[in-house]
Amino acid sequence: MKRRTSRLLSSTTFTTVAALGLAMALTGCTKLETTSPSTVRDGGAAANSVHQMKLGTVDCSRAKCVALTFDAGPSENSARLLDILKDEKVPATFFTLGKNHIAKYPELVKRMDAEGHEVASHTWSHKILTDLEPDEAREELRRPNEAIEKLIGHKPTLMRPPQGRTNDEVNKISREEGLSEILWSVTAKDYTTNDSALIKKRVLDQTERDGIILLHDIYKGTVPAVPGIIDGLKKRGFVFVTVPQLLAPGKAEPGKVYR
Repeated sequence: MKRRTSRLLSSTTFTTVAALGLAMALTGCTKLETTSPSTVRDGGAAANSVHQMKLGTVDCSRAKCVALTFDAGPSENSARLLDILKDEKVPATFFTLGKNHIAKYPELVKRMDAEGHEVASHTWSHKILTDLEPDEAREELRRPNEAIEKLIGHKPTLMRPPQGRTNDEVNKISREEGLSEILWSVTAKDYTTNDSALIKKRVLDQTERDGIILLHDIYKGTVPAVPGIIDGLKKRGFVFVTVPQLLAPGKAEPGKVYR
């Protein structure tokens, strides 16, 4: 796994640009507008998804909601993570990678969906979309959509651009492919450490209402940190939801960016 992860991240490490993605999520000179969950809730029309119905209705205009999200899986760590989430009755949103992940662990993708989690896209091979020609960027988004649909019967409606990097052209392609872009407001930077206690502390220190928490289930320190994260946030009154639940009764619109 170490060799595979190394190949995935060798030229575009999460470490160097994840902070840039969180702070700016833009390239070139175009200022990118992002929309907050509360704005979607306040202005959106009611649109409950199949997943929301499975997991029950949570009114995040009243409850102190937070969304756990996991990037770049599935991996050999994901089955244990799903066990934890099932035991804790916590839904999550999985931004899955195609190459070496969806293709290698199809049963885990099916399990994510069957257990009420939101299955979303993190592109096919983690190429930086803003560095690609439009046709290549479109292929990076289209291939995981098709692979996921074959496994769970429907295409994802959410995607997370690698390193959070997006621009007007990526927005346009995402809109045409029926995808909304989801960034994050909390990062444990778990790509920099295997210290589970530190990962937990970083999440607990940063999380506020409507937080979208970025974690990676490909790193060995992350999954062991999840029970403590869940316990710590529950004690502070947080309710865990998927990203679509966080936005309900509004709904993410294709081509728009949310954080």
